[in-house]
Amino acid sequence: MSDEDWAHMLPAVHFLLKAEGEIVSHAAVVERELHTGGRHLSTGFVENMATLPELQGTGFGTRVLRAVNEHIAAVYQLGALDTSRSAFYERHGWRVWRGPICVRTEDGEVRTPEEEGAVMVLATPTSPSLDLDAPISCEWRPGDVW
Repeated sequence: MSDEDWAHMLPAVHFLLKAEGEIVSHAAVVERELHTGGRHLSTGFVENMATLPELQGTGFGTRVLRAVNEHIAAVYQLGALDTSRSAFYERHGWRVWRGPICVRTEDGEVRTPEEEGAVMVLATPTSPSLDLDAPISCEWRPGDVW
């Protein structure tokens, strides 16, 4: 994990699952602000969701993600994450954002087409109606912006 990846998890709420005294699954939720449809949404952004490779498919990741989803639903207007493994998240209520993906910079919004199809969102009880085909943007940060 790079220093920038580590910095993306601070400050955050961390979710850990232990088995036999060892951490086997982890996720962090950081607060970010996503913009879409003229709205600025307080967002719980999931970072570094992982389960030990030899224990994937055993339900540990599902248990952590359920806790993450409950936290996001209680605290934020929206959940978001960036992944190459959308099927896992789709089973838990997450949806792929189909519209243009952008980052907000000092010079305005810049499209990040390499992220299209990888950004997913989770609606919460306080989410507005979402148009998954509309543009969505995050704030710029060092390293991976999404």
